[in-house]
Amino acid sequence: MAKMGYGQFCPVAKAAEILAERWMPLVVRELLAGSCHFGDLRRGIPLISPATLSQRLHELIDAGVVERISVEDASGRVEYHLTEAGKELRPIIRALGVWGQRWAQHDFRPEEIDPEALTWAMHRRLDLTQLPVNRAVLLFEFPDVEIRLRRFWFVIDHGEVDVCLKNPGHDVDLTLATSIRTMVMVYLGQVEPEAAVRAGAIAFDGSRVLVRTFPAWCPRSPLAAAARHPAGVRMEPAQLL
Repeated sequence: MAKMGYGQFCPVAKAAEILAERWMPLVVRELLAGSCHFGDLRRGIPLISPATLSQRLHELIDAGVVERISVEDASGRVEYHLTEAGKELRPIIRALGVWGQRWAQHDFRPEEIDPEALTWAMHRRLDLTQLPVNRAVLLFEFPDVEIRLRRFWFVIDHGEVDVCLKNPGHDVDLTLATSIRTMVMVYLGQVEPEAAVRAGAIAFDGSRVLVRTFPAWCPRSPLAAAARHPAGVRMEPAQLL
């Protein structure tokens, strides 16, 4: 069945025919963030079905926004890369995110806070330039989350960060325990890391140097700076739980 269009020559209508499909802005967001493999795209958008993701990628390819590349090695993997047209979507997706950060972020429903999606986003936003060591294992614990998604390990090795849902078998340098809501608020820039620590909403166990430098390397959304902070409001511990 052919996809229905808006029946207008208007450039806004023509762009919306490509980008306003369900899940499409999130697929573009993940591609702009550097994901190029099908599995990585799904980790960034856990609720999208494989069939829908495949369909959206094909639509982007047909529109000239994405190109599909077969890697010439033993893996035989396929990669998806933005074309010049796709790269020009960066300021558009960012502007959409800034607007959402300022005007659509009121409160979070429990079903909107996915630990896997959060940690996948976090691993890309660790400021490794502020990390005082080249190698470290960080354990994030969310006590209020179901057991299978309660712990995530970040294995950092000279600029590379791997995310593990199961214990990778390495000694942990720092354990960080907090509620999933607190981590989301810190990541989005709604609460400063120092404020969360002072409020007792984040607890540490391990390397003192990693604890001391946490506010500097703490993963923050690229849109964190656009968060709105009501003037004069002091963050209390209860607000982070």
